[in-house]
Amino acid sequence: MAISPSPHSVPKPEALLHAQPLQLSGPEPSRIYAIGDVHGRLDLLDRLIDRIGAELSSDAEHALVVTLGDYVDRGPKSAGVLDRLAEGCFPCAHVALRGNHEEILLNFLDDAAVLERWRRQGAVETLISYGVPVGEVMRGRGLEQARTALLAALPESHMAFLKGLGTSLTVERYFFCHAGVRPGVPLDRQSARDLAWIRDEFLSSTADFGKVVVHGHTPVPKADIRPNRINVDTGAFLTGTLSCAVLEGERVRILTA
Repeated sequence: MAISPSPHSVPKPEALLHAQPLQLSGPEPSRIYAIGDVHGRLDLLDRLIDRIGAELSSDAEHALVVTLGDYVDRGPKSAGVLDRLAEGCFPCAHVALRGNHEEILLNFLDDAAVLERWRRQGAVETLISYGVPVGEVMRGRGLEQARTALLAALPESHMAFLKGLGTSLTVERYFFCHAGVRPGVPLDRQSARDLAWIRDEFLSSTADFGKVVVHGHTPVPKADIRPNRINVDTGAFLTGTLSCAVLEGERVRILTA
């Protein structure tokens, strides 16, 4: 199973005015696992990896895992989560999409001033996971020093993983992205910002988007399955529940860890 274009050749965020969805080439997977926002909960991710592995012990060739972004921030093990994902932890093909928190992290690596905003959205936990001192950061100081320290601590494999994240993926009747889509805009003309950040306009829409949109970004008590979208962000960092939609044609079931 191949992906075109490769998620490791996606342009930098500022170049993505209209983010073309990735397309699979070759046979379509018969089963797709779509995992919601991990947010530093390596313990839950590992449990879900084990559950998926147990299900695919004899049929991994025809399966695909899609992780929907927001791997970092808020939970305690952001570095560990990126390490696990970057090393190839699933027994089948895997497409990793970018969430708004990965976007902020990458922006911070270019501009220390971003930390003024990011530190209110879970940056402290991420910096701690990389061994970066945060005493000054918590006082709103030492922004450039924190940026330099994170750059030094970030393994090359993590940087490659972050820069290679895609914005969306289309597989048969499903469209995968982090946050959602703007109603009335064709799926292949969605902006990168909306794919990573949109909320109210998308969540309140009952429109037929052309495909069922599978997303995270907005925490819900349990996976929310609707005719036009499926939300699998169950607030793992806070609730202790990481959810995954298992898609087999029109059949949908939910795995949790």
